[in-house]
Amino acid sequence: MKTLRNGGFAGLVVCAMSMTAAPTLADTYIVAVGAASNSLQGRSAAKFAEDLQAELGDAHTVEFYADGQLGDEKELMQKLRLGTVQFTLISSIMTNVAPEFALFDMPFLVQDRAHLKAIDAEIVQKDLAPKAEAAGLKVLSTWENGFRQITNNTRPINTPADLAGLKIRTPSSEWRVSMFKEWGANPTPMSFSEVFVALQTGTMDGQENPLTNITGANFQEVQKYLSLTGHVYSPTYLTSGLESWNGLPDDVKAAVTKVGAAVQDWSLAEGETADNELVDKVKAAGMEVNQADKKAFIEASAPVYAAFASQVEGGEELVSRAQALAE
Repeated sequence: MKTLRNGGFAGLVVCAMSMTAAPTLADTYIVAVGAASNSLQGRSAAKFAEDLQAELGDAHTVEFYADGQLGDEKELMQKLRLGTVQFTLISSIMTNVAPEFALFDMPFLVQDRAHLKAIDAEIVQKDLAPKAEAAGLKVLSTWENGFRQITNNTRPINTPADLAGLKIRTPSSEWRVSMFKEWGANPTPMSFSEVFVALQTGTMDGQENPLTNITGANFQEVQKYLSLTGHVYSPTYLTSGLESWNGLPDDVKAAVTKVGAAVQDWSLAEGETADNELVDKVKAAGMEVNQADKKAFIEASAPVYAAFASQVEGGEELVSRAQALAE
């Protein structure tokens, strides 16, 4: 099997595989993500694949694919269930698996990364992960996607009123769509792989993503304004198919658990570093950067919380528990 190096990232080992190959052998494990290879999601998945290979040794083979080579998040979720992919990262569309995951779509809920780790331990693993299992998925760890910011080509976004009428790409999350409608925008769900062209051609005025995704996909090349809203912290979940997970040997399960926990800490630290560095990168590319009025956004978000409390069973309690973990 030929070994390749991915995108210039030293030490990230990628094994080539035919897209039409027969189902993987029992001792071969595929890690695939829809995200760009140089985004934090892509780099985190690559580190997981590399470190898992090191932990397992020569008895097993770990293959890694990024940039949507094996599909976007929705397609990879299905491949987990089919067992043709063993591990992927799922972010905002996890709300389509269980509505309780929309906790992380509540604006300005997560205060910092220590708060995220507390929510992961006390709520994700205890309450949300079992919901995913009921849908055939095994959530193994919660990693960084990041605090989301808004870019667009029309004007700086200081308050929700500045979003009026703007066509904003969102993930396929009904709560993200609802949030941006509440703020006056015209949100449109779209696959991440389609966003660059949509921004370039003007099909979309703007989008919202963590800085690592914005720069990873080079949106600074086709967007004029970056508004630092930090409106949502999006985690990404290291996920396996439940049937595949249950069929793994105990030593492989132990290795995945160990490496997944280590990469969680790594990804959170990388995200924090990126927050301090990537603003300068987009400024250097010519983007105008402004700090949004978070108080105005928080005040405009009350209906989103009210809807979550009324539409998701136990939603109000989940929010209260998550907020209490920040104290």
